[in-house]
Amino acid sequence: MDFINFKVGQKLVAFKILDILQTEKHETRLTSLPNQALGFLGVKDYGGKPVPIFDLGILLNGVSTGATNNELITLLKNREQDHVDWLNALRQTMEHGVPFNKARNPHECAFGRWYDSFNTDNRDFAELLKKFDAPHKQLHALADQILKLLDAGKKTEANDLLQREERSTYSSLLRLFTMARDQLALDYKPIIVFSTCDGIHPSIGLLVDKVEDSVDVNEQDIHPMDDLAHLGFDMNAQSTRLVRGLIHHNGRHSLIMEPRAIMPDPQLLRQCQAASVGMAS
Repeated sequence: MDFINFKVGQKLVAFKILDILQTEKHETRLTSLPNQALGFLGVKDYGGKPVPIFDLGILLNGVSTGATNNELITLLKNREQDHVDWLNALRQTMEHGVPFNKARNPHECAFGRWYDSFNTDNRDFAELLKKFDAPHKQLHALADQILKLLDAGKKTEANDLLQREERSTYSSLLRLFTMARDQLALDYKPIIVFSTCDGIHPSIGLLVDKVEDSVDVNEQDIHPMDDLAHLGFDMNAQSTRLVRGLIHHNGRHSLIMEPRAIMPDPQLLRQCQAASVGMAS
């Protein structure tokens, strides 16, 4: 049986190829409708027919991957500013004798606390994060070195050291913050999966993070819903309706999606039908 895997947050989801009419990049704005259906983003024209689009991240994870991604980008921007402020504070201490009260331990600053606890299955992003460790620790160690030189009355040596580290360690750390934000922005390429019931007409569109791969699965590799509880999948009632089973393939698990389970409520269905009449006229 042929499936295509897609990433949705930390989950891997699979659609039967026969359930997919088309996939396309989510680049254009959707037409909004006054409806509060969970995960509903709006409608998109497909061959003159308005198709309801739902965010699968919200349906499965309770939060849009795009929103999570933007929050992480903002966090990194704020943690970068923390270190700009940190270096400025150290410079004020050296030049004007202002007491230095910023974190000297790299594990105690806001970034260090986040860095020590953060986990991701994005391999490229994880590899990039590893590069933060050395310059981040080296920068924080600079405070003790500078303060020691100042206590010994060696202000010139302290100034020379600060300038060297600003050109090297500090600059490297700022570049890493920029690279991390850029990678997050580039990695998130949302796709709309148009599902179909008859192989001809679209029934619904589901927003996913990106295409992962295609797989040909044997029946014995497909497990019923009961197996999910043993693997620690915590899903709400809506998510349970969406998932028809579990694929175990090449050491990974994919949730098999049932697009037909997302049935627009009567009000949304009437709104889409009205939009269709508007397009026809």
